[in-house]
Amino acid sequence: MTASHPEHGPEEMCPAGMRVYQRALQEGHVTQPVPGMPPCLVDFGFLHPAPDDPDRLEPASPMAALHSLLRASGRRIADERRREEQLVKAFAPLIREESSEAADVTALLLVTGKEQISRAIADALADATEQALTIQPYQGPNAPPRQDNLRSLQRDQAFLDRGGRIRTLYQHTYRHAPHVLARYEQLTGDVEARTLDEVTERLIVVDRTVAFIPASADRSLALEVRHPALIAYFVNTFDRLWHLATPMHPQAVQQPTLNGITPRQRAIAALLIEGHTDADIADRLGMNVRTARVHIAKLAATLGSESRAQLGYLIGRSGILDREG
Repeated sequence: MTASHPEHGPEEMCPAGMRVYQRALQEGHVTQPVPGMPPCLVDFGFLHPAPDDPDRLEPASPMAALHSLLRASGRRIADERRREEQLVKAFAPLIREESSEAADVTALLLVTGKEQISRAIADALADATEQALTIQPYQGPNAPPRQDNLRSLQRDQAFLDRGGRIRTLYQHTYRHAPHVLARYEQLTGDVEARTLDEVTERLIVVDRTVAFIPASADRSLALEVRHPALIAYFVNTFDRLWHLATPMHPQAVQQPTLNGITPRQRAIAALLIEGHTDADIADRLGMNVRTARVHIAKLAATLGSESRAQLGYLIGRSGILDREG
């Protein structure tokens, strides 16, 4: 590569190359010599000589070019992960020698990037044969990208086919999410799902040997946990929440409405008497503020309340929070 066009990989489309490539797509070809054309376009297969005229360069389709870039990027990410694992293995004995009380360096591993996190989870499930536990808080009304959903569906089905068991704990809002229900209809095997009004942050435990928890608010960082004590704590937390939850799949169970008060309204009532705002209630129960206010208005109408202060008093006097749901 020349000084004006530094060397780069195929997944890093340079501005000069992109300009010539766009021109070739618009005109159907470019004719050599092309002023300002970097050699990377031909080297990486974005332009190729026409069969009947070597001076006429025709462009590869944008879809083919994009797939080529994505494959190169995927290989680079996989190589980086392998290098990370090699570094961990190389330094682990050195750290153990430094102190007899030092914890195993592989007990906690920071995984960076959503693609690498997905790959780490997939790798863990690929070796698993027993049980996968997941806690999934509500993340909004939209389904995950179709490609990711299909990929995870195939991954989970392969695990079930090996005799594995899947238990997933969702927030109640997911009971009305069509894409979640459709997903379970496509899975065959030992798979169950339950819901709660409130759940913890996302948690995945595989075969009681490895767990994944978020390490940043946007989920671009995750901790891969292999410490036995932490794994046991996560499993115990999941089991306790699981026994409190309402079955959703394979057979949905509906909580009863008591004296005109729905289970959702009882959950809201419990947060109201703790002094939470409408926004806090919506966030904790996985709904938007408008929906929360509709439920609060219906709760107030059922109890005959005319003000927020009176509503708290009537909730306490009604005894609705003392009943088993």
